[in-house]
Amino acid sequence: MITFQVRTNSLDRILANVYTFLMEQILEMFDHAYGSYMKYAYPADELMPLSCRGRVRGLEPNRGDIDDSLGNLLFTVCFILFFAQLLNRLEDFEEAVKKTVKDVRLDNDVVVSVFETNIRVLGGLLGAHVMADLLKQRGEKMQWYGDELLHMAKDLGYRLLPAFNTTSGLPYPRVNLRYGVVNPLSRTGTETDTCTACAGTMILEFAALSRLSGESVFEEHARKALDVLWEKRQRGSNLMGTVINIHNGDWVRRDSGVGAGIDSYYEYLMKAYILLGDNVYLERFNTHYSAIMKYISQPPLLLSVHMHNPTVNVRSWMDSLLAFFPGLQVLRGDLKPAIETHEMLYQVTKQHKFLPEAFTTEFRVHWGQHPLRPEFAESTYFLYKATGDPYYLKVGQSIVEKLNTHTRVPCGFAAVQDVRTGAHEDRMDSFFLAEMFKYLYLLFSEKSHLPFDIDDYIFTTEAHLLPVSLSTSQPACEGNNTDLYTTQVEDLFTYSCPSAQTLFPNNPSFAKTIRDSYKYLTGVGRAPHTSPVRYLLFYLNVKLLLVLMDVFRHSFYLFFLIFMHTPEEEEVVPHIVQLISPPFLGRTVLTAGPAKFGMDLTKQEHGGSIVKSVPYTACGHIENPIELQGHIALALRGDCMFAAKARRLQEAGAIGVIFIDQREDSSSAETPLFQMVGDGESTDDITVPLVFLFSREGAILTGALQEHQNVDVLLLPKERQSRLRPPESGLAVWGMTAIYNKNVMSSCSFLQTIDMETINF
Repeated sequence: MITFQVRTNSLDRILANVYTFLMEQILEMFDHAYGSYMKYAYPADELMPLSCRGRVRGLEPNRGDIDDSLGNLLFTVCFILFFAQLLNRLEDFEEAVKKTVKDVRLDNDVVVSVFETNIRVLGGLLGAHVMADLLKQRGEKMQWYGDELLHMAKDLGYRLLPAFNTTSGLPYPRVNLRYGVVNPLSRTGTETDTCTACAGTMILEFAALSRLSGESVFEEHARKALDVLWEKRQRGSNLMGTVINIHNGDWVRRDSGVGAGIDSYYEYLMKAYILLGDNVYLERFNTHYSAIMKYISQPPLLLSVHMHNPTVNVRSWMDSLLAFFPGLQVLRGDLKPAIETHEMLYQVTKQHKFLPEAFTTEFRVHWGQHPLRPEFAESTYFLYKATGDPYYLKVGQSIVEKLNTHTRVPCGFAAVQDVRTGAHEDRMDSFFLAEMFKYLYLLFSEKSHLPFDIDDYIFTTEAHLLPVSLSTSQPACEGNNTDLYTTQVEDLFTYSCPSAQTLFPNNPSFAKTIRDSYKYLTGVGRAPHTSPVRYLLFYLNVKLLLVLMDVFRHSFYLFFLIFMHTPEEEEVVPHIVQLISPPFLGRTVLTAGPAKFGMDLTKQEHGGSIVKSVPYTACGHIENPIELQGHIALALRGDCMFAAKARRLQEAGAIGVIFIDQREDSSSAETPLFQMVGDGESTDDITVPLVFLFSREGAILTGALQEHQNVDVLLLPKERQSRLRPPESGLAVWGMTAIYNKNVMSSCSFLQTIDMETINF
């Protein structure tokens, strides 16, 4: 017992030092990125890491809307202000504040995005001011500081206010920092539309500015924009569109999701309640959240629907910005769907190295870019803090490793132009520095590592921290009311910020049981297979590691990473589809993947004749139930979950299902087998056998059906492959087929292989 305790303590010590090593690695990565910016790009807004120079708007080729976020405002310096304080690098923080005060000029004749300038620059100035003021009050540093950053933030706020001069109160998407909107020199003001997130992601920064400066005008305008958006929701579904007319409030794009164009609107409703303590924001968020979970959430997917007809999906792909949503669900306390969607996203990153900018419901690449977005790391951080499950530390480690392996270049980190090729793009957006390193550092750090209590602050969408004490510094704006509407189904979390430590104390298995249903969702990895050898190797590696620690005290974490590594992918049990009717007679055998639900074919093989489902995807009403009755259905992968297809086909009378991959030219020879999983709900109702064929094998099967009309197959594990045996169901049909064909072919030897006593006519 004592020996075991010593080993346990040693292992805990190893883990603690590994996480310390990862924190140090993250800091080194930050220093490389920020150091490259300061060396090659300062005072430009952003670094071009392949060219090793700064991106100055007007001097580089125009990139359209992307450049609207650049205003020669030293974005990158503004962003690192808080991070330097977070790391307790007080000298670096003080130097960054001085550079900002000295070099940032707001009176620029430049048209900028109101949304981006608010969340990046205004948020950065406010977050840095809060930290500078904190240090000054503690007497540690910044005794010279006289609210210079707050004065700059107020100046910027007034330069953004002209954008709100519309008949509706919704802001213009762009403003000229010197000339506003209506001035003939402004070169803006002709726009008619803005995105929901663009108009609805102002309240945190503007309310904080009002409460810190004492000037209520900023919060009033941001609140009014939210009031307008709330009034324009679709009353039947309580969903929002993506693009709205800023003058008359008509919806321009009526697709509704949680990704690009709408994401931070929902985020800011929840966080406005946390920051400002105003129940109105929580009421609105809960109303929208119920609608999202009813119409958009199709675990683990989050699919856009039509706001006026929410039962209709408007696209078959998702964008990477929705990766923030599991983190928001953690804030609400709704962990199960957060874990499900996060696991789906993690499986996509394992398949493509990073989240593509957009990917299909079959997890193929739709848009291949990856501009180093931090949303997946953000949700990973929140899920780890909520569950305490070290699995999420492993996810964070994979993010660190992939960034270093695939995006690190001599002058910083370069965005990925296409995840399929790994080609780089000459781009390192400021949000990469602002958010990615913060969330990764916080993921591996303990609260005791931080120079302040992070629970006293709320993250803005750009990961700047604002103090929740603002809720008591000034009352809410007058007239911030909503119509009488309460969430129809209230739960434990409706009016509270739930404590994960109270709900799920030291229970990482909670997350694991949910994740396991989605472990092989994308086809990457193999099914669980317990090997006692792995545990023996684990034990021997730990013993060897403890010896090495005495020899290599300063490098033991490297040995840990080598010796403690166990493969994520475990062995799957291959199955087969064996064609047993003439003329195949068992000689044609197709390798297939199994399912984690339905009939267990390792205990009971199954067979019958095959029929194509109509529709072939089996994602709608089954149109040929009479043909399917008593037969094994063929269905194409895609458009909906395996479990949903299986249920429909089973209800239509099918006695089994063979799924065929829709991806062209895929084969078991070139693609690892995977085990099909359910949809996160109970699959006990699905009792028919299920197997999966890649497209090449599927083409052989469908070709046989087209040529011979009547094809009988046997479904069973590969290791139990039969030379020729009748299936255990549909025996009469099989036997009659054999006898019927004896006048067409020489069937004497064929019939001799049949144990006739097993066939009952």
